[in-house]
Amino acid sequence: MYDSVKTTPLHEWHGKVGANMAVFGGYDMPLWYPTGAKQEHMAVLTGAGIFDTSHMASVTIDGPGSFDLLQGCFTKDLSSCIGKNKTPIEDGRCVYGIFLNRDGTTIDDAIVYRMGETSYMIIVNAGMGGEIADHLKAHTGNLEAKITDLTDRLGKIDVQGPLAARILQGIIKKSDDVFQKMPYFSFKGHFDASSPLSETVRLTNDTPLLLSRTGYTGEFGFELFMDASHLTSTWEMILDAGSDFGITPCGLAARDSLRAGAVLPLSHQDIGHWPFLSNPWLFALPYNEERSGFTKKFLGDEALRTAEDIEYTYPFAGYDLRKVSTQESACVFDSQGKEIGEVLTCATDMAIGRVGEKIVSIASPDKPQGFRPRGLSCGFIKVQSKLFSGDIVEIRDSRRSIKVVVVDDIRPDRTARRPLNDMVWKREEDI
Repeated sequence: MYDSVKTTPLHEWHGKVGANMAVFGGYDMPLWYPTGAKQEHMAVLTGAGIFDTSHMASVTIDGPGSFDLLQGCFTKDLSSCIGKNKTPIEDGRCVYGIFLNRDGTTIDDAIVYRMGETSYMIIVNAGMGGEIADHLKAHTGNLEAKITDLTDRLGKIDVQGPLAARILQGIIKKSDDVFQKMPYFSFKGHFDASSPLSETVRLTNDTPLLLSRTGYTGEFGFELFMDASHLTSTWEMILDAGSDFGITPCGLAARDSLRAGAVLPLSHQDIGHWPFLSNPWLFALPYNEERSGFTKKFLGDEALRTAEDIEYTYPFAGYDLRKVSTQESACVFDSQGKEIGEVLTCATDMAIGRVGEKIVSIASPDKPQGFRPRGLSCGFIKVQSKLFSGDIVEIRDSRRSIKVVVVDDIRPDRTARRPLNDMVWKREEDI
């Protein structure tokens, strides 16, 4: 599938500590460490986990035509996307959206960062940097925009969990100033030492850092970008600072189960070669208030407006931790036994369980005394007919058949959007 398997600068470190490795997105990456995927998952809910995410790709766009190019190729309306009042994107803010083909199918999902009036950074999935850069170049036309693929030139580390800010406080210069006015989906600093922005966020060893309040777990935390040459030293610095807080290295297995429980899609699996419609992530589209149309023109908009034979994507939750395999054809059946679709993702969120019919998280403030979650299977199904929250369906692979329920949400009481100051000063016994 891949001409050659790549590695991140932390590959040697992963091997030394005994990580279980596998190829993902063309990179040899840790699936889990000796701690085990369950404990890694739980660490992000109760303390902090650290992830090597340097396989993710980055593309920059610079020049007076950058905004117009993104407006035409990216689904999110950058002139109306921040907060409840839908204000324009501004320096230090970032937004989630999709790059579509003309037929409305997904090329990749992405987060776009505004670095300056004519400067943007795009974070896409592993192996997609070149494809997104080529896609943008193909649609630049007469716009003045310089597109640069930074694949493998950046290091990226995610620190996720309620203790993330407290750990980073110990290694960031003037951390109290850095953490001021830093809402969800905002960022500060720069990974390039030549940028004036780099002076705003520096590690105690003077490494320039772009610090972003984003993540892929549904929980409070940060994504850290730095020059690839600083990746290993930064990783070790974070582990040292987090040793008193029980920070846990986490692999892709925990990343997958956390994002599934947080109702976050995996590109090319949960969104892909079908029109980006009727799914849980339609906030990525620029609908007007009446949802009768879009607020701007963008590549793929016409196909979405005129699409027929729509398939529907829904989150589901099981009744225990058993799951089916999506490595083979896992199908969905209705209450009459009729096959109606396929399973896109099936993972086990080990931090949740059922109390009666209610799903409760280990982090839920109203969890019953002595609550110990056994875990629930969860994920996404794609079906040919409309379903509703509460509908029970059956998912099957060659080994087992499981009843699951269609839901609006999965893991409750997620912390990603919590005010940063609440998390910085939160006592461990309150978490």
